[in-house]
Amino acid sequence: MVHHGLKGVTCVETVISHIDGEKGKLIYRGYDAEQLALTSTFEETAFLILNGTFPKKEELKTFQNMIAPCQLPETVELLLRNLPDRLDDMAVLRTVISSFGEKTYTSRPTLEEAVRLIAAAPTIIAFRKRLLDGLEPIQPLADLGFVENYFYMLKNKRPTLAQKKALETYMILVMEHGMNASTFSARVTASTESDLVSALTSALGTMKGPLHGGAPSAVTKMLEDIQEKQHAENYLRNKLEKGERLMGFGHRVYQTHDPRAKALRMKAQEIAGGDSEIDLALYVEDTAIRLLQEYKPERKLYTNVEFYAAAVMKALDFDASLFTPTFSASRMVGWCAHVLEQANNNMIFRPSAKYIGDFVSFS
Repeated sequence: MVHHGLKGVTCVETVISHIDGEKGKLIYRGYDAEQLALTSTFEETAFLILNGTFPKKEELKTFQNMIAPCQLPETVELLLRNLPDRLDDMAVLRTVISSFGEKTYTSRPTLEEAVRLIAAAPTIIAFRKRLLDGLEPIQPLADLGFVENYFYMLKNKRPTLAQKKALETYMILVMEHGMNASTFSARVTASTESDLVSALTSALGTMKGPLHGGAPSAVTKMLEDIQEKQHAENYLRNKLEKGERLMGFGHRVYQTHDPRAKALRMKAQEIAGGDSEIDLALYVEDTAIRLLQEYKPERKLYTNVEFYAAAVMKALDFDASLFTPTFSASRMVGWCAHVLEQANNNMIFRPSAKYIGDFVSFS
């Protein structure tokens, strides 16, 4: 029997996260991710995912210093300045992360290596964005945390409390999500006893694909196309009658509301207040769910994380080009946790393929 796309095939045992698609629950190391996003910091959640426990006060202080974005090595800055403008942001992030792969990274990945690479990601993304905008890159501030520094390096201003918490909520909610395509790529590479940098480069290459990392941008385009509430129903009906997918709705795993979308909806409303774009998103959500129940009553299709990720990112005035890199900067935590777990109980991945070609005789 062939399992196309390995759907339904269990290939590892993990203690990092669990997705309950029927109940709409996402669990990080035993804790409800939705609650973590609303009550914990990025650093606390990253420590939990990487170490398996919540940090004690002194552990958290040390970890905050380790994971805080820092100035990039001179050679990395030079590489960023010399990469051609035609490269998209994910290609840049993948290329620059791969440049960290010096000989000190071995087949036995360490937590210290992981944290160093996680800390580099937001600085790389912000450095590149400023260069493309014709601006000089900004170095991170020592008194700001991971999320605040990311915002600051992009915008040259500190985020408000509402902006910081909205971005932090999003980055916590996408930090880890089971055996998705990019995590699988990372673990496959790690299973060959390659190094952590190679595993993360594999994951970033996988995340670059539009079927995995590009959905928030498509949601933004949909909302821009609709423009006003009175256009929503006709636009959505037209899509459904053509058999096209409504971006931001439905998920391969969740059979009910995506728990990440619920938390992001709350933060989108908080950050934007009565903003017309958020009002439009709320209206489109209600209309789309009603129409999906009408057109596809046999399927359970609800808002997924990409829908309100787009709303939050737009409220923060983040360009669409930043959506997937921002997602990846956070998912680096999950990828690193999986690579560390793979290394502790490793077996190389070697699935089989069913040959369906011809057999040609030379006689």
